[in-house]
Amino acid sequence: MERPAHLGLRHLALNVRDVRMMRAFYVDVLGFRVEWEPDPDNVYLTSGRDNLALHRAEGNAEAARPGALDHLGLIVGSAGLVDAWAAYLDERGVPLDTRPKTHRDGARSCYFRDPEGNRVQILHHPPISPLG
Repeated sequence: MERPAHLGLRHLALNVRDVRMMRAFYVDVLGFRVEWEPDPDNVYLTSGRDNLALHRAEGNAEAARPGALDHLGLIVGSAGLVDAWAAYLDERGVPLDTRPKTHRDGARSCYFRDPEGNRVQILHHPPISPLG
């Protein structure tokens, strides 16, 4: 199977201790805007060409340490490409943490781990996937 295309690294998710403080910093200081805030523990920000997710990291000492990475996301141009990547990874013996699924915001993704255990997400995110 040929490797599917992706559009690069435009999605990052951080585990944070204080979502409100981090939201204010990224919005007020760095100029991001809120794309979606489903609950007090999660906020999704964008500069218009990317997606930065902030997730409250309570109860997990490793995740709650400063600078802890939740996952990195590789953007793809269509929801079908998420499934193509899952098939490609399956064929190469890369175990998926999460099979392809469609999220509440209309995004579709799957997750796997790199050789050192970092979580990687293949993501079709409608607001930024068309930006190529």
